[in-house]
Amino acid sequence: MQTKVTEGVRISVEVFYQPDYSQPSSGEFMFAYRITITNESEYAVKLLRRHWTIIDANGISRDVEGEGVVGQQPVIEPGASHQYVSGSALKTEIGKMHGTYLMQRQYDNVKFKVHIPEFQMVAPYKLN
Repeated sequence: MQTKVTEGVRISVEVFYQPDYSQPSSGEFMFAYRITITNESEYAVKLLRRHWTIIDANGISRDVEGEGVVGQQPVIEPGASHQYVSGSALKTEIGKMHGTYLMQRQYDNVKFKVHIPEFQMVAPYKLN
């Protein structure tokens, strides 16, 4: 599990290869990831936007941006966590992702970026 803390917001990432949704013979590799966002600060925060950079083993990079995560813009109270699962398709068996969330403190509406730690996506058979 990869973890990073920015301004009191802890991001933890777990990655899972999805063999049932992958087609290696066609160059399609699907990975799921579970993100846990824990608010260790003293103020409630709202997740406004996300930005991901996804890089495959060929060095091809793509950026994904949008509002919230999986259709939500959660408000996370101090000491609470928000967890969600999403996925990413690659054209190679190995890749990596990293990114940021744009958050807003609820007491003063100040916006700040929270860094998502870089994590690897590797089809298990590549580890042997």
